[in-house]
Amino acid sequence: QVQLVESGGGLVQAGGSLRLSCAASGLTFSRTSMGWFRQAPGKERESVAAISWTGHSTNYADSVKGRFTISRDNAKNTVYLQMDSLRPDDTAVYYCASQRVERTWPPREYNRWGQGTQVTVSS
Repeated sequence: QVQLVESGGGLVQAGGSLRLSCAASGLTFSRTSMGWFRQAPGKERESVAAISWTGHSTNYADSVKGRFTISRDNAKNTVYLQMDSLRPDDTAVYYCASQRVERTWPPREYNRWGQGTQVTVSS
Protein backbone atom coordinates (compact mmCIF):
# COMPACT_ATOMS: atom_id res chain seq x y z
CA GLN A 1 0.00 0.00 0.00
CA VAL A 2 0.99 3.64 -0.31
CA GLN A 3 3.24 4.94 2.44
CA LEU A 4 4.42 8.50 2.87
CA VAL A 5 6.96 9.15 5.61
CA GLU A 6 7.92 12.70 6.52
CA SER A 7 11.08 13.72 8.33
CA GLY A 8 13.14 16.81 9.05
CA GLY A 9 10.90 18.72 11.40
CA GLY A 10 12.14 20.27 14.62
CA LEU A 11 12.57 23.41 16.66
CA VAL A 12 14.17 26.43 15.01
CA GLN A 13 14.46 30.13 15.81
CA ALA A 14 12.66 32.71 13.74
CA GLY A 15 14.64 33.48 10.60
CA GLY A 16 16.09 30.00 10.48
CA SER A 17 15.67 27.20 7.97
CA LEU A 18 14.51 23.60 7.85
CA ARG A 19 14.29 21.04 5.07
CA LEU A 20 11.48 18.53 5.19
CA SER A 21 11.60 15.25 3.30
CA CYS A 22 8.84 12.84 2.36
CA ALA A 23 9.79 9.35 1.25
CA ALA A 24 7.11 7.62 -0.81
CA SER A 25 6.51 3.95 -1.53
CA GLY A 26 3.72 1.83 -2.97
CA LEU A 27 2.92 4.22 -5.82
CA THR A 28 4.40 5.19 -9.16
CA PHE A 29 6.07 8.26 -7.74
CA SER A 30 7.38 9.57 -11.06
CA ARG A 31 3.79 9.86 -12.33
CA THR A 32 2.26 11.35 -9.18
CA SER A 33 1.94 15.01 -8.28
CA MET A 34 2.67 15.71 -4.62
CA GLY A 35 1.82 18.35 -2.08
CA TRP A 36 2.76 19.67 1.33
CA PHE A 37 0.13 20.76 3.83
CA ARG A 38 0.24 22.04 7.38
CA GLN A 39 -2.08 22.24 10.34
CA ALA A 40 -1.55 24.55 13.29
CA PRO A 41 -3.30 24.01 16.64
CA GLY A 42 -6.91 25.11 16.46
CA LYS A 43 -6.74 25.76 12.72
CA GLU A 44 -7.80 23.89 9.62
CA ARG A 45 -5.28 22.10 7.47
CA GLU A 46 -4.00 24.31 4.66
CA SER A 47 -2.13 23.70 1.45
CA VAL A 48 1.45 24.96 1.49
CA ALA A 49 2.93 23.88 -1.84
CA ALA A 50 2.49 21.39 -4.65
CA ILE A 51 4.65 19.99 -7.42
CA SER A 52 3.76 18.21 -10.63
CA TRP A 53 4.93 14.67 -11.33
CA THR A 54 7.73 15.94 -13.57
CA GLY A 55 8.77 18.66 -11.16
CA HIS A 56 8.36 21.28 -13.87
CA SER A 57 5.32 22.96 -12.29
CA THR A 58 4.85 24.19 -8.74
CA ASN A 59 2.46 26.33 -6.77
CA TYR A 60 2.60 27.91 -3.33
CA ALA A 61 0.34 29.45 -0.74
CA ASP A 62 0.71 33.23 -0.69
CA SER A 63 1.94 33.05 2.92
CA VAL A 64 5.05 31.05 1.96
CA LYS A 65 5.90 32.39 -1.52
CA GLY A 66 9.51 33.47 -1.71
CA ARG A 67 10.40 31.64 1.51
CA PHE A 68 9.58 27.96 0.82
CA THR A 69 10.68 25.80 -2.11
CA ILE A 70 9.18 22.46 -3.07
CA SER A 71 11.25 20.01 -5.10
CA ARG A 72 11.40 16.32 -5.85
CA ASP A 73 13.85 13.59 -6.76
CA ASN A 74 12.04 10.92 -8.74
CA ALA A 75 15.05 8.62 -8.58
CA LYS A 76 14.74 8.62 -4.79
CA ASN A 77 10.93 8.69 -4.59
CA THR A 78 11.23 11.73 -2.35
CA VAL A 79 9.67 15.17 -2.24
CA TYR A 80 11.23 18.02 -0.27
CA LEU A 81 10.16 21.29 1.27
CA GLN A 82 12.94 23.79 1.88
CA MET A 83 11.73 26.35 4.39
CA ASP A 84 13.73 29.55 4.82
CA SER A 85 13.10 32.75 6.78
CA LEU A 86 10.83 30.83 9.10
CA ARG A 87 8.36 32.75 11.24
CA PRO A 88 6.50 31.76 14.42
CA ASP A 89 3.26 31.52 12.44
CA ASP A 90 4.83 28.71 10.38
CA THR A 91 4.58 26.52 13.48
CA ALA A 92 2.44 23.51 12.59
CA VAL A 93 2.43 19.82 11.82
CA TYR A 94 3.50 19.42 8.19
CA TYR A 95 2.13 16.62 6.04
CA CYS A 96 2.95 15.41 2.57
CA ALA A 97 0.26 13.99 0.34
CA SER A 98 -0.07 12.27 -3.01
CA GLN A 99 -2.58 12.89 -5.79
CA ARG A 100 -5.21 10.22 -6.36
CA VAL A 101 -4.93 10.27 -10.14
CA GLU A 102 -1.57 10.00 -11.89
CA ARG A 103 -0.31 12.75 -14.17
CA THR A 104 -2.72 15.33 -12.77
CA TRP A 105 -1.91 19.02 -12.73
CA PRO A 106 -2.96 21.34 -11.25
CA PRO A 107 -3.64 19.21 -8.16
CA ARG A 108 -7.26 18.19 -7.59
CA GLU A 109 -7.61 15.41 -5.06
CA TYR A 110 -5.11 14.04 -2.58
CA ASN A 111 -5.93 10.62 -1.20
CA ARG A 112 -2.84 9.52 0.73
CA TRP A 113 -1.23 11.34 3.64
CA GLY A 114 1.83 10.91 5.77
CA GLN A 115 1.81 10.92 9.55
CA GLY A 116 3.19 14.44 9.74
CA THR A 117 6.27 16.09 11.20
CA GLN A 118 6.21 18.89 13.77
CA VAL A 119 7.81 22.23 12.94
CA THR A 120 8.10 24.74 15.77
CA VAL A 121 9.47 28.23 15.20
CA SER A 122 10.39 30.22 18.29
CA SER A 123 10.41 34.01 18.37
